[in-house]
Amino acid sequence: MNRLVLSGRLVERGALRYTPAGLPALDFKLEHQSELTEDQQMRKVSLQIKAIAIGAVTQALAALALGDSNTFAGFLSGARNGRGLLFHVTSLG
Repeated sequence: MNRLVLSGRLVERGALRYTPAGLPALDFKLEHQSELTEDQQMRKVSLQIKAIAIGAVTQALAALALGDSNTFAGFLSGARNGRGLLFHVTSLG
């Protein structure tokens, strides 16, 4: 199963564009910070991840202001350039 749910803050958003199929698409970047337990030790986690939304969910993302926090759900794929991961957001929590 490939499912990711991440709480984060919107830190960057590109312009709304359209796929060749005519679907709205939005590229953006999320920042996540938390403290988790790993092997009975507290660990601070901080990351930024590139993300994309395609279709109806782009309206909800376009309504968020930079700096707004939310819960983002979707799946991971390889980035378009073949380097790294891309978070495909399919819903907001």
